[in-house]
Amino acid sequence: MLDGVSLDQLRTFIAAVDEGSFSAAARKLNRVQSAVSGWVGGLEEQIGVKLFDRSGRFPKLTPEGVLLLADARAVIARVDTLKARARLMTSGVEPELSVVIDVFFPTSVISSVAKAFVTQFPLTPLRLFVEGLGAAYQPVLDGRCSLGILPPLPRTFPSLVSERLGELPLIAVASATHPLASFNKRIPRHELAKHVQLVLTDRSDLTSGHDFGVASTSTWRLADLSTKHAFLKDGVGWGGMPSHMVEKDIAAGTLVVLDVDEMPPTGWMLTMSAFHRSSQPPGPAGKWFVDHLKTLWQ
Repeated sequence: MLDGVSLDQLRTFIAAVDEGSFSAAARKLNRVQSAVSGWVGGLEEQIGVKLFDRSGRFPKLTPEGVLLLADARAVIARVDTLKARARLMTSGVEPELSVVIDVFFPTSVISSVAKAFVTQFPLTPLRLFVEGLGAAYQPVLDGRCSLGILPPLPRTFPSLVSERLGELPLIAVASATHPLASFNKRIPRHELAKHVQLVLTDRSDLTSGHDFGVASTSTWRLADLSTKHAFLKDGVGWGGMPSHMVEKDIAAGTLVVLDVDEMPPTGWMLTMSAFHRSSQPPGPAGKWFVDHLKTLWQ
């Protein structure tokens, strides 16, 4: 009767294999040898399979035993994981952590935090989503994500609480072959308006009616930043980008920084904050994620 197989029997079976004999397994499990032999014999009887060949001095796994050993280890590993995860839950650690990251935030920083998170919370799955503008706020507002690493929007959300993380610069760039790249002085707004501006569009309706840094009467809307980046390098238009995403292109001469009217020489500074719903503050894993993010980024 397979339903009667116990975890103790499986652990005893594994110990007998790992220790090389029933007597050694008994010492490891702090039991008498007869008890170990009884557990293993009972397991064999219940499953109807001979696990050990006992004809020699030491018990030797049968071919069937070799196959079932892997299953026994898998069962025990899953049970141990279940127990460990349950202990974490009772201590207040979230069963999983879902975070939405704004597309402008440095991926390298998130990657470093995620790598450390695995070590700190090995039993807590981390789910990361990347969105832009209002589409990055939506998962936090509707509860799909417990944290959001986000810039400000023109509207406020009373249901959200934020903690400032830092700032990142946004700069105007164009391909070295673009007409605007030949300007050796500050580019006035009326000149910018003559050229196609590449603008990131919002997948949600939260910023409907609002434009961010739009100076041209001719705009192309793109739904993702990597496409915008590629179009900029190909000279399709000009536009704003996070400086960390284009610094290599600027150093290589592929892109040039535009000195545009109404933009500070260092670019627009975009504040990034960690947002969560006021009704659901982050637990230990979420707090650790935000604190570690702040430490690594600053």
